[in-house]
Amino acid sequence: MIYMDNSATTQPDPEVVQVMTDVMVNVFGNPSSLHDLGGKAERLLTQARKAIAHTLGVSPRSLVFTSGGTEANNLALKGVALQYQRRGRHFITTQVEHAAVFEVCRQLEQMGWEVTYLPVDEKGRVQPKDVEAAIRNDTVLVSVMHVNNEVGTVQPIPEIGRIVKKHPKVFFHVDAIQSFGKLPVRPQDWGVDLMSLSGHKFHGPKGVGCLYVREGVKLSPQLVGGGQEEGYRSGTQNVPGIAGLAKAAVLAEQKRRETAVRLSHWKQEMIRELAAKLANVQINGDTSTEGGSPHILSLSFPGLKSEVIVHSLEEQGVYVSSKSACSSKGEQPSRVLKAMGLDDQTAIGSIRISMGAQTTDEDVHQCMKALTKVIPPLQRMMKGASK
Repeated sequence: MIYMDNSATTQPDPEVVQVMTDVMVNVFGNPSSLHDLGGKAERLLTQARKAIAHTLGVSPRSLVFTSGGTEANNLALKGVALQYQRRGRHFITTQVEHAAVFEVCRQLEQMGWEVTYLPVDEKGRVQPKDVEAAIRNDTVLVSVMHVNNEVGTVQPIPEIGRIVKKHPKVFFHVDAIQSFGKLPVRPQDWGVDLMSLSGHKFHGPKGVGCLYVREGVKLSPQLVGGGQEEGYRSGTQNVPGIAGLAKAAVLAEQKRRETAVRLSHWKQEMIRELAAKLANVQINGDTSTEGGSPHILSLSFPGLKSEVIVHSLEEQGVYVSSKSACSSKGEQPSRVLKAMGLDDQTAIGSIRISMGAQTTDEDVHQCMKALTKVIPPLQRMMKGASK
């Protein structure tokens, strides 16, 4: 099996699995309990919080554990919306955000908030000047992802952070779910108030993530009950998952530079080889080493259907995806690719190849071999059917 769908999820690192197994067996107490078993679990949470905070360069008290990236994004956006609604009801985001931000904004619109969806250029990048022009007196939040999950384009987060900081009443949220472990992620240096992470994107467990909340920012809780996580996220903490999240975060940060160099080399090799060997292929997003994430490659084959390509590659033992795994079912063209200016035919014929820390040189070359094997017959079939 050649797994090249790491932007959808990653295989847990064996060390992460071992840590979680040990915790499930030996640290099964409720961290809110007063007895020693509860105290042991609480101390483990404290250690995990410190470890993750160190990888981000933030205070451990600024982290709120969640069930994953979707909850972290929901808590950030809805938490600000409800907490600061007297200040204003205007949000700013982009047309290429993940559904876990985009659909939250849609829901807030139904509840009376106004959202500005900023356009992007042909590479999928928002312009900082457009962010600045969109800020109004009633703006309370700007939300821009760090790395686009479909095409890998890196957004100008530091520049946007400097713009937002000129407006003390506006908060800045960053979805860093696709970037952590591949690129440097430093929320305090970038002027970020809220940042979302998800464990299963960097070889940690599914169902656990965290939200960085800058000191001084208040959020209206979305889950109320026992008051865990400083009252921001009630519910008994997933201690084994959080331990696994911490281990995965530490490993990802330790290996980040080495991993990024390796993945970037393979991505550039794939771009060269596939452009030379395949006809009528379009490469989407910013493919430069400075402007694109090293692990995501988006390809379009106009006239073909992504579902057909995905299943044809699967028959060769190669696993890729079409658009975001959260929205890949159905024939609708990708909202992200459409925002970048692609027509329906090109957008529908798009696939995403995404690598991870466990990807090997053999995986990459087998993936390229499979693509050069399955695409030409599909294109001939399509050309014949159109006559």
